Amino acid sequence: MAERKYLAFDFGAESGRAILGTLADGKLTLEEKHRFANPMGQIRGQLQWDLLGQWEQIKQGLRNTRGTKLDGIGVDTWGVDFGLLDSTGDVIGNPTMYRDSCTDGMIDDVNAIVGAKQVFETTGIQVMFFNTLYQMRALVKKSPHKLAAATKLLFMPDLFNYLLTGVAKGEFSIVSTSQMYDPRKRAWATEMLEKLGIPTRILPEIIPTGTVLGPLLDSVANECEVSPATVIATAGHDTASAVASVPASGGSWCYISSGTWSLMGVELAEPIINDKSVTYNYTNEGGIGGSIRFLKNIMGMWLIQECRRHFQKEGHEHSYAELAQMAKDSKPFDILVDPDFAPFATPGDMPRKIDQYCEKTGQAKPATRGAYIRACVDSLALKYRHTLEGLEAILGKSIDTIHIVGGGTQNELLNQLTADICKKPVVAGPIEATAIGNILVQAIATGAITDIAEARQVVRASFPVKRYDPSDSAADAHYERFLALQKKS
Repeated sequence: MAERKYLAFDFGAESGRAILGTLADGKLTLEEKHRFANPMGQIRGQLQWDLLGQWEQIKQGLRNTRGTKLDGIGVDTWGVDFGLLDSTGDVIGNPTMYRDSCTDGMIDDVNAIVGAKQVFETTGIQVMFFNTLYQMRALVKKSPHKLAAATKLLFMPDLFNYLLTGVAKGEFSIVSTSQMYDPRKRAWATEMLEKLGIPTRILPEIIPTGTVLGPLLDSVANECEVSPATVIATAGHDTASAVASVPASGGSWCYISSGTWSLMGVELAEPIINDKSVTYNYTNEGGIGGSIRFLKNIMGMWLIQECRRHFQKEGHEHSYAELAQMAKDSKPFDILVDPDFAPFATPGDMPRKIDQYCEKTGQAKPATRGAYIRACVDSLALKYRHTLEGLEAILGKSIDTIHIVGGGTQNELLNQLTADICKKPVVAGPIEATAIGNILVQAIATGAITDIAEARQVVRASFPVKRYDPSDSAADAHYERFLALQKKS
């Protein structure tokens, strides 16, 4: 195999990175070229992404590859958020951040017009207050002038691709997160959207994951002093990229893409939209090769990230490694919370919100910073079991192995607890799963490797993983208590 080099821009909700991948002789090596906090903030009370700041970070990542001939460039980001273009091709303001309060009341508003059952029957997407559908309905009601001025909606990775190439298209995996897409018809859910007053004229053409978009704009290449390169619509949703890097082969397995969010699910050929999937509130999103990621969104490491931010405000600086050790030193399964308790979803003072949950469920409040983190970690492992049981019930079969990929794999306590509570072996790694998947989809698009099976073979040959076997005999008792507390909340 001739050596190929690909640049992956991987934006998480908390941070972003530019990773250079070198593919040679069936192995992939990574080199971090740039890492940055994902810029966002409040303007007039609204949470917004700093698009100019993000774009400058992309250009800095390109500058840091000067002298390297790139065989591809790809961008992946978190889901649901978007920008709007006007008739001149300019972006209309900063994109709204998905945790903003603009969607308050929009679920009830949409259900009153279309009906909750019909929304799921049409889209197969888990109901979450920040989904694009509810953001768009909020624009219809509160800012119709923005929609009147818009000629194109582009999700975040598509927006960055547009700035890189001038091509305005919608990549399959990121489009599928919106709750505006019909996964059975493989098309926009235009009939439903029109009932909600959402202008379908602004929706982009949907293109397959791995579509070659075209060359980097001369203006961008010249400003960054880089050689011409091809931009590829990789798996634009970061979870789709992460799932592409799961080092599984055969057997019955599920994945947890572990970062700010934990996304737990399986890879399928077709969506599952039935009474069970709506009852359990699972989602059908797009994946590599037209596959479906049937999964559940769980609050994830956000709980710990927000605790850490609050501790910092109080003058206590802790690395994530220090927080993990503090949790390990704290009493296990002493305090339990539901990671998806609604107040946890918004930014600010997570410890106070955990206290509120404890008051509501009759538990003592955590007494130390370590106890707060331990409550988060224990509860995530228990939530994984609840999600696993739902997956097995819907699929009608047992899952043999849990693969955990992404930054959360560095939390060894959570990995072991997941194995213990779920009573399944856990395989953790690779850490930079999203960037790896992004690069491998680019490699498939350019013919360097054949398909996803070969891509996963490259992952197995290139990156170490760690296995955790279940060992806690009290797992069932912890789980029953967790379920009982959920009923109180």
